[in-house]
Amino acid sequence: MTQARNLPVTMAERVFEAVQDAIVRGDIAPGAKITEPDLARQYGVSRGPLREALQRLEARHLVERIPHVGARVAALSFARLIDIYHAREALEGMACRLAATHCDEAEIASLEALLDEHAALHEVREGRGYFQKEGDLDFHYRIAHASGNAIVTQILCEDLYHLMRMYRYKFSGYRGRPHQALEEHRRIVAALKERDGDFAELLMRRHIAGARRTIEDAYRQSRGAD
Repeated sequence: MTQARNLPVTMAERVFEAVQDAIVRGDIAPGAKITEPDLARQYGVSRGPLREALQRLEARHLVERIPHVGARVAALSFARLIDIYHAREALEGMACRLAATHCDEAEIASLEALLDEHAALHEVREGRGYFQKEGDLDFHYRIAHASGNAIVTQILCEDLYHLMRMYRYKFSGYRGRPHQALEEHRRIVAALKERDGDFAELLMRRHIAGARRTIEDAYRQSRGAD
């Protein structure tokens, strides 16, 4: 892993990371049309690296190509998004149950340290947001891998992971949710430390359900404002 970090970053890699970050943070809105000339001018790159970056974004389900329309940022309908959260509730609950058995002491200590890092973030301390960086810096990603179940890990960390990050970012600062979410994460780790798989699963399911209700509340408010 250290060697990979030391490798030179290509132009395509830089553009990929920049566009991915813009999509996840909502700077490029869900459903927005993407044109190669516009992005090439914005990021100061040639079409070659840009096409490579867009192909990687398609593989991560963040960009989709529609026949006779072109490339657009992926967007989930409200119903589809809620379906995915219901699936997350079941799958991440299962991941917690399994992690209670598979996690060793070092991994649990690492999760505690990760949450300490999250607690120190300015946006979390101020209650403005709780959006985690991807991969090993993401609590949910770490729990899925700690489950030891390859199928659960693939679904949660590959198939729709980056698309879900986009929606987690959008709602991460809603109604004091950052402090509550961090405390819920800490309780989950405490259950893992006690090797209480039943309770860890219950806590994770409640955590995901709470996030889903946040989205449902936001949706109802937006509909009421129309």
